[in-house]
Amino acid sequence: MKKSMRVCSHPLKLFLMSTVLWIGLSGCADQPTGADLVLTNGKIITVDETLPEAAALAVRDGRISAVGSVEEIAASIGQNTRVIDLQGRLAIPGFIESHAHARKLGMLKMSLDLSHIRSWEEMVALVREAAANQPPGSWIFGRGWHQEKWEDLDVPTVQGFPYHHDLSAAAPDHPVWLRSANGHAAYANARAMELAGVIRETPDPPGGVIVRDAQGEAVGVFLENAEDLISAAKATFDRDRSPEAVKAEELRMIREAEDECLRKGITSFQDAGSTFETIDLFKELADSGALRVRFWIMIGDSLERIRQRGKEYRMINVGGNHFLTVRAIKQYIDGALGSRGAWLLAPYSDQPHTSGLNTVPLEELRATAELAMDYQLQLCVHAIGDRGNREMLDIYAEVFRAHPEQSGLRWRIEHAQHLDPADIPRFAELDLIASMQGVHCTSDGPWVPKRIGDARAEAGAYVWRKLLENGVVIANGTDAPVEDVDPLANFYSSVTRRMSDGRQFYPGQVMTREEALRTYTVNAAYAAFEEDIKGSLTPGKLADITVLSRDIMSVPPEEIPGTEVVYTIVGGKVAYQKE
Repeated sequence: MKKSMRVCSHPLKLFLMSTVLWIGLSGCADQPTGADLVLTNGKIITVDETLPEAAALAVRDGRISAVGSVEEIAASIGQNTRVIDLQGRLAIPGFIESHAHARKLGMLKMSLDLSHIRSWEEMVALVREAAANQPPGSWIFGRGWHQEKWEDLDVPTVQGFPYHHDLSAAAPDHPVWLRSANGHAAYANARAMELAGVIRETPDPPGGVIVRDAQGEAVGVFLENAEDLISAAKATFDRDRSPEAVKAEELRMIREAEDECLRKGITSFQDAGSTFETIDLFKELADSGALRVRFWIMIGDSLERIRQRGKEYRMINVGGNHFLTVRAIKQYIDGALGSRGAWLLAPYSDQPHTSGLNTVPLEELRATAELAMDYQLQLCVHAIGDRGNREMLDIYAEVFRAHPEQSGLRWRIEHAQHLDPADIPRFAELDLIASMQGVHCTSDGPWVPKRIGDARAEAGAYVWRKLLENGVVIANGTDAPVEDVDPLANFYSSVTRRMSDGRQFYPGQVMTREEALRTYTVNAAYAAFEEDIKGSLTPGKLADITVLSRDIMSVPPEEIPGTEVVYTIVGGKVAYQKE
């Protein structure tokens, strides 16, 4: 352990602490009881207006028991209290990831990470290497590519996508399935398309596109609902595996996701859409006390299955330890801007023949909204394009008018990335949560104007300031594995809007640091009806705490990305400690 981190579990080890603290300890050293954990000698930002900042806090039975000065909290130290000297470090409420995909995040850790590649050739090389190390017939998975980040392509392309032939030659005996960073486009090689039965005559499914050249040949790229064609082939492959093997793989995905979250200071995770089968695995882990991160889950399944099973899956605080709640439905109205699947009011600037895609029929979305009302579930709908957002706002307004007896529903728009200025006030009028991702702004920023033009980008792209000024509650997240689940990179994006090339994406829409912290703590808790137990370091709330190496509330902005997580504390127990 580094000398800069002193962890003490007995008063006799506290001589290196301040004289004031030692005096406080001498009066309680003989006490057999006391707090389970004390953090002292730090800067504690509580996100509680009654006591915004403190120097120490105490934890008992998994909850915050006291917050105050070093002298005040010294009285809580007993013989068995674990005392952590923060040495001036910053402690904040545990980060709450308000929109990400746990299973997919875990899967990313078990497959090819394509998020850092900078060329088509590099992706092909990774597939070739994977094929050399896997038995023929096994699937090769990857995620994270984005064609806008590739160097100049020296191969034929269609809509900016190279043909699949290089991938097919790199792994002729392996089906290859590589999803883009945003998950709304994917590459398949010839073997995967053969198993899926994709031929020249295969029609585009509703809400999806098989990218083809002028002769009708499939390039190998599948957009939006067309991805289901390849996913069905993978499901057929899985049916030949033993149930035990499939379950072990699924459980490993959850474990990998938890590990990554704890390393990044995340104590709660709002999962943006899991099937009933995946929820069953979460419930099994929650019932046995095996979850290490608190999960709040949106049901992401077909409308018919939700109609049949959704009511019984509304679960609040499974197991009584606040590690699992299921209380929302996830749906989609459109796709992503990068793949030109976001549904726009006007055509794309760089491809005027298209305005994007409506991925789920409006009638089905209305039916889902009625079902959410009936089952007392929040409705959380993915809407990225300005038309997708407007259509969803119209549906919400229609359903709310039909149910005047219902109020305070906290329904959500997931992403709300590109808005027509006329629709911004409607979020507050309808009392909706804008569940947004700060890092999407800086990640997408370099190419957004190319897609929608400068005027539309400035007026309605990632308009956090305009939403906040209209009284809208914003909850922040990363959409991992679309982006790194790292809250610190996301916080930096939220307060600077600075892109990798150093430019700022319309900086007038930045959040203050206080606003950004609230979007990641108390606002995110509010968006899940959990503000009474999470989101601030208030006595009585769950002792979920993140300790950072730097004070992100005051250091120069350029120092925020280099900040490290020192401790992640969940329920008063150290779940991660940086060595």
